[in-house]
Amino acid sequence: MPARSTLRTVAKKAAAPAPSSLHRILGDFASQRVLVVGDLVADHYVYGHTERVSREAPVLVVRHERSEVKLGGAANAAANLASLGARVRAVGLLGRDPMGESLTQAFKAQGIRLDAITSPKVVTETKTRILAGGLSTTRQQVVRLDQGALEPPPPSLRERLARTVARVAAQVDAVLVSDYGAGVVGDEVRAVLRELVARGVTVCVDSRYGLMKFAGFPVLKPNEPELEALVGRPLRTDREVTEAGRQAKRMLRCNALVVTRGHKGMRVFTPRRVEDVPVHGAAEAVDVTGAGDTVIAALTLSLSAGASVVDAARVANVAGALVVQKMGTATLTLGELQEALPR
Repeated sequence: MPARSTLRTVAKKAAAPAPSSLHRILGDFASQRVLVVGDLVADHYVYGHTERVSREAPVLVVRHERSEVKLGGAANAAANLASLGARVRAVGLLGRDPMGESLTQAFKAQGIRLDAITSPKVVTETKTRILAGGLSTTRQQVVRLDQGALEPPPPSLRERLARTVARVAAQVDAVLVSDYGAGVVGDEVRAVLRELVARGVTVCVDSRYGLMKFAGFPVLKPNEPELEALVGRPLRTDREVTEAGRQAKRMLRCNALVVTRGHKGMRVFTPRRVEDVPVHGAAEAVDVTGAGDTVIAALTLSLSAGASVVDAARVANVAGALVVQKMGTATLTLGELQEALPR
């Protein structure tokens, strides 16, 4: 099992690194082997044009044009890792249903090795978005339909997931945990992940609803609303965000907390300092769907390549700013990131 230092702490606040250092980090992406563990989601897009208002109810009638399924949730994080050049494996849970098959084929198309547990008793997590508009207008999302289990997977499936994570983790350099609350990252899987942390493996966590369940993990990436939920109060000012971040870091017993703040960039909490990473660029976001997946992918990959947590956050910050300029669930290429990083 490769051991890798997750953080390089800095004793005092340092100036921004020479731009070339960030580019050197990207140069090591292709040699990194990363495991993604989490909730695999089918992002199902249905496109159509609006014809009229229905006579049955005050709703639009949408004429179907086409449909597509994209890798979402933890699967989107895996797709972003692959697009950035890493060698990726993914562990999760899929149903033996059309959406599960669509995701399996999408993983193959992306060159990602999928070690999924499948079961006829499982419904593949699916987010169906209907986008509609006039014949000559941009399609806009009008409704989203979610499907998936309302209860955690049964113990037998959770145990199989844990065994699979333990087996695959022996062949990678870093682990990205993408917990969307669908139950894949349960107690059994977390126990395996804690063993990996104890052995020095780089493990980065993005958890939407269960941050406290990952107390003791080295690197966590909440967004600002998730930080608010954790500390139990609204955060109205920069000072309140800093106080909450320090409190959360103590609660979570983590080495680093990377808080994403939308148009305000990031605030990074390490053992020695708190540092802001300003938002990259001035363009307004087009679509924030899946942006967090891109950020955690770039963060994990940079740490695996040997970056400090602050440098990794700078790379991830640029990656997130670029992907929100794309419509829908999207990925970022290594070339796009190289071009956008300051020289």
